[in-house]
Amino acid sequence: MTETAFNPAGTVRNAVHQMDIRNILQWLTSPAAPQPVDELPILRSHLQALREIQVTSVQRAHALDRMYKRGMRVIACLLPSLTRDLVLPVPRKTRRIVNGVLGLLQMLADDMLALLEESSLARPPELALWRSLQALAQQLMISHLIACPAPTGAWQQLHQTYARARRLQVDTAVPRGTSRRLQDVYYSAVLLGCAQPTSLTPQEVLFLADYFERFSDQVEPISTELSVTSATFWIDPARDVAAFSALRKLSRPTAPLDCFSCVRLCFLLRAQIAQLDAGISAPELNLPDFAGTSAGRGVLGRLATRWSDLGKRRFIRRRQNHRALLGSGIDGLWHLGQKGAPASVNVSTWMVTNESPEGYAVMHVSGNTGVLSVGNVVAIRTDADQNWQVCLVRWALSENPEHLELGLQILAPKAVPAILAQPSHDTGTEYLRVLILPEIPKLRSGQSLVVATGTLPKEREKLLLLIEGDNVSVREVSRTGIEEQTGSVEIMSIAPIQNPF
Repeated sequence: MTETAFNPAGTVRNAVHQMDIRNILQWLTSPAAPQPVDELPILRSHLQALREIQVTSVQRAHALDRMYKRGMRVIACLLPSLTRDLVLPVPRKTRRIVNGVLGLLQMLADDMLALLEESSLARPPELALWRSLQALAQQLMISHLIACPAPTGAWQQLHQTYARARRLQVDTAVPRGTSRRLQDVYYSAVLLGCAQPTSLTPQEVLFLADYFERFSDQVEPISTELSVTSATFWIDPARDVAAFSALRKLSRPTAPLDCFSCVRLCFLLRAQIAQLDAGISAPELNLPDFAGTSAGRGVLGRLATRWSDLGKRRFIRRRQNHRALLGSGIDGLWHLGQKGAPASVNVSTWMVTNESPEGYAVMHVSGNTGVLSVGNVVAIRTDADQNWQVCLVRWALSENPEHLELGLQILAPKAVPAILAQPSHDTGTEYLRVLILPEIPKLRSGQSLVVATGTLPKEREKLLLLIEGDNVSVREVSRTGIEEQTGSVEIMSIAPIQNPF
């Protein structure tokens, strides 16, 4: 009589594995948690468990498919709350949530790629590659939202995942259940990285991410041997960085470079801006609603200009390490411009790390920074100059809750505080605090007015300004053009109205 060997430990282990996969699948059928943030740790723990237990390739693919869909739904629900009223530096609680989201996206991207290694899984590779690219693109976009450097390895993994799709000749495929090619997912992420995301507010990052999703097919891959322009970019798949402008000199690449052109996209941008200015609505042009706002048109305009005319830096930056005081916002600058600025004006201390005649790079040292955002105005006063210089925040970088760096462009050596009177038939006269920037020879031929975005009707050409100095003076001016539009301020050129009598 033959005896059959029996392995109790192996039987128990297999039973545990089956129980684990049943638990995962049962959780995936349960209703979503009332708060999306509560789903993040559970999703990550189930993904980790799925990596460790022994299941068939079909079971793993089925569970990953459902976890990917649920994870993306959770992240889509979280994004509005993460970006609403976001201030810099990002608070600890918000950053913890963001780190949880980034960790989940990394696990999804890795596990989707791991599916391709399952030799017994007979299914087309494009869906797993598409989802891995999408998870990495979302991870990069969310890093841009909080002005944080991309996670280590994210750009390199994005480039190499797309290179794999090209080797398998599925880069132009549209997997079932999706609406875009793998190539479009990849270039959407790359274009957002080329748009200098540190110079964008969270709302502007989301807007451009949506815009590139719709129009990334305008990108033209080209040979590196063709002549380069300001709208041409290089990608080194072996490096963990976004695309480089082709006008920049690169160190010797470790791998063949990929090259693409945004010339066609720039033509489209300028045509869309002209149509928006002519009164055509954003939805009619297949644009996100934000494109119809002043800030939206400003973003598109800056992007078209940047990619059409990327000039060299005019001035050399000089490294510094001296202190400066900083005040922010139109109201703060308005008070600082008064002779007797109230003690309640919010002023913080910063370290100037480098400077040029055009502006400064500064790092926060101490004090309440107030509400700071890219595109807002600030005033800076250094030990060498007791005037409050007026600057525009061009970029922001925040690696952790205690770290904040800003890039400031100097607008004027000082500003004159004024009151803008806006008569209204419905609510009476409204009075707004504004700033008048003086004329600067060889740079600005006339005066400019800084107002909060959206406070001045587009059709109002004549403006009444009240200026309080030694005496109160009243000036009537007309606006002659728009110099800058951001999500926080509009800067317009003005000219005095000559009285014919």
